[in-house]
Amino acid sequence: MNHEEMSETTTTSDGELITRILQGEKDLYAFIVRRYNQRLFKVGISILNDDTEVEDVMQVTYINAYENLGKFGFKASFSTWLTRILINECLLRLKKRGSTITMNDDNMEREWQYRLAGETQTPATKVLNSELKTILEEAIRKLPEIYRTVFVMREIENMNVAETQACLSISEVNVKVRLNRAKALLRDLLSNYYRKEDIFNFHLSRCDRMVDKVMSQIK
Repeated sequence: MNHEEMSETTTTSDGELITRILQGEKDLYAFIVRRYNQRLFKVGISILNDDTEVEDVMQVTYINAYENLGKFGFKASFSTWLTRILINECLLRLKKRGSTITMNDDNMEREWQYRLAGETQTPATKVLNSELKTILEEAIRKLPEIYRTVFVMREIENMNVAETQACLSISEVNVKVRLNRAKALLRDLLSNYYRKEDIFNFHLSRCDRMVDKVMSQIK
């Protein structure tokens, strides 16, 4: 495949690629793998929290998807279908580990507190926590006063809505609106410190390795 053909294929829709793959152009599946490596890795790592196991799950996902392409049927978006295969495989791995994911917020809160209680503060984590604290404080200081005050009262001092509105002589609606606005502004301010595409990034060398592993199995 020459450069022009490769460039054209990278912009080809999932549907057209799948149709051509089903017609015998197996090599085109490599473009599917490259297209979804980042998404699958980031979703997988959010569930399993283990790089090596996630790469294994991704490989299984791509092979399962390839073997069932004929059953896809284009009734949903391919990206959703592929991601769902990955999630199911991740949940199966958790089950084998003896772990489960529950959607109950109370249970999640208890698990989070348990993790925090058992976390060991190493010199490296202390430095990181200090840096994160400084960044967050700087971001809070940059908030407009009316939003900053509500944020500090509600989120840092854990004051309830009624107490906050009484102290500031504003309505309950205003307390909620200002808090939501403060959080939105903080997200914008903190986004200056990172690029979301760099978070849990699946680097090019790993992408190439995944493509090679998957394509070696389907040929």
